[in-house]
Amino acid sequence: MERIVQELVPGKEITIAHLIAGPERSLYEKLGLAPGNDAGKTAIGILTISPGETAVIAADIAIKAAGVELGFVDRMNGTLIVTGSIADVEAAVRSVLEYVRDKMGFSVCEMTRT
Repeated sequence: MERIVQELVPGKEITIAHLIAGPERSLYEKLGLAPGNDAGKTAIGILTISPGETAVIAADIAIKAAGVELGFVDRMNGTLIVTGSIADVEAAVRSVLEYVRDKMGFSVCEMTRT
C-alpha cells in the first residue's frame, strides 16, 4: 500500500492566482457565494497564499484596489476568494500579486484565467 504524507513548509509565496470569467451560477452556489446574477458580478478570483495569515493582508489590498466583494478569506490555509466584474477581479488579483512581490518579497505565480 502506498502512503503519501503532505507537509506544508510555509514560504513567502502565492502559488495560485486564478480568475474565472463568467462562472456558472452553480459554482457560486457550491462555494457558498452570492450568485453572480447581476451584470456587474461576472468573475471569481482565487488566490492561495503562504503563510496563510497573509490572506488577510491580500483581502485588504484587493478590496481597496477594485470594486470586488470578499467571498471567502481563510487565514489558516491562506485562501482568498473575491467576486466582481472581470475587470475589477483582474485588477484586484494583480494588485495583490504586485504588492506582496514588490513590498513583502514574496515569490508569486502568474495569474491564470479560464
